[in-house]
Amino acid sequence: MPQLPAPDYPADVRARLDADAKEIIARYPGSRSALLPLLHLVQAEEGYVTRTGVRFCAEALDLTTAEVTAVSTFYSMYRRKPSGDYQVGVCTNTLCAVMGGDAIYSALREHLDVGDGETTEDGKVTLEHIECNAACDFAPVLMVNWEFFDNQTVESAKRLVDDLRDGQQVTPTRGAPLCTYQETSRILAGFPDARDGAVESTGGAGHASLVGLRLAKGEAPQPRVVSPRGGSPKAPAQPGSEHLSSHDAPQKTSASDPEHPAGPVTEEGE
Repeated sequence: MPQLPAPDYPADVRARLDADAKEIIARYPGSRSALLPLLHLVQAEEGYVTRTGVRFCAEALDLTTAEVTAVSTFYSMYRRKPSGDYQVGVCTNTLCAVMGGDAIYSALREHLDVGDGETTEDGKVTLEHIECNAACDFAPVLMVNWEFFDNQTVESAKRLVDDLRDGQQVTPTRGAPLCTYQETSRILAGFPDARDGAVESTGGAGHASLVGLRLAKGEAPQPRVVSPRGGSPKAPAQPGSEHLSSHDAPQKTSASDPEHPAGPVTEEGE
């Protein structure tokens, strides 16, 4: 049975989205490049990418609905069915898993009575397991609408989802204050974030994540340079020196092959 055409948005909604889409498309030299933010835009309207949203993107960019659908189904940040106001993701990648992520995920499934990617009956929370979010030094990590909740336990994770369902104010460990999934989608579409300037209220990145930045800015001592092959430790590298690595430049040698020992290769042997 052929599928019926996707319905259009109500006239007032369509007019508003047309204006927003025009602003988004104008940012790019080629209109096709605007597809990802346009998908966030239509997701902000209904909480997921509907057939109506796909049709809107296709018409705005002169694409086929098949082309738009192919992109929207490829990226996990685009939802293809109704989901909760709060997307709770539990990192179950290697370090978070062994630090307690697997236990947290299992406990939340039971606590919320949902499966992976499912939403609680009140429409508040959607639970999923997620891959590494580059926050291993704070494992185990949860994310709610892409905001970080670090160093979680089973009990703290249960309190977190309970507070979300009860409408309590929930503060991320770092980053901006929490907002709903639809509000997050509009921000990802590239529109002003009402939370700008409020990041400091919840704190920034943790110490471990800032070490490299402080070194780059010269705000921390240079690391001690370790000499390989049993040599004496060297003084820290000075700014402007040719070799800033934590190791000496390697010699060309077959020391790794004990069956055929040899010294450094000479220029004649190259």
